[in-house]
Amino acid sequence: MQDAQLVAARFAYSYLTWDEADPDQRAKALARDMPKGTDTTAGWNSKGQQTVLLAQPGAVTELGDKRARVHVTVLVNVPGEPAKDKKKDPAPAQRKWVGLEVPVLNTAGRIVVTGEPGIVGVPASGPTVTDQNTVNSDVELSAQTQTTVETFFTEYAKGEADSVTAPGASVPPLPDGMTLQGIQSWNVDQGKGSDRTGTAVVRWQIGAAELEQTYRVELTRVASAAAERWQVAELHGGTF
Repeated sequence: MQDAQLVAARFAYSYLTWDEADPDQRAKALARDMPKGTDTTAGWNSKGQQTVLLAQPGAVTELGDKRARVHVTVLVNVPGEPAKDKKKDPAPAQRKWVGLEVPVLNTAGRIVVTGEPGIVGVPASGPTVTDQNTVNSDVELSAQTQTTVETFFTEYAKGEADSVTAPGASVPPLPDGMTLQGIQSWNVDQGKGSDRTGTAVVRWQIGAAELEQTYRVELTRVASAAAERWQVAELHGGTF
């Protein structure tokens, strides 16, 4: 399945990239992923210009007999039309998402595109989902570990999370340019034992923008000769 996705994404990149100044480049690129002898110039009138910025493979639908259809979501860049008045600037380039469904076949140990694909729409929104299960909060432990989590995110923002994580934990540093604005909320799930999980809502500044992010933070209780304390063992983005 992964091989089919990779081939379909590469094919989509080549298929939706064209330049009337160099039409042979597109034909040569398509030939890599189509059966030998296929006319790779067919289906395009050799006019216009368009480039692909990103090709993201998605669902693979098995069709039987080693055939499948792969959906690829593609971000294309279309140059703006020249202005009729030469004294005016051309229209700005347009970026847009398009879907491409690519037919593929597994033959002779390779995935090949068996024919012309079809451009399809990209959903404007996700499907309806049921309400997420609400997890009760351990109010007492949330209050006890508030400072632990605030300290962790403060050091995390500085690239020094290792100094405040549990022994053996490894939290990769954030990308450069993120500044901590504050912890919006921290709630530990109800539970028992020395390993607990909670949800932190954190606000970051990236340039002029501010983003609110949600993290699942796994805590572990670490004991030493002096005392016991909670430390961060793992960090994951998202609610679940």
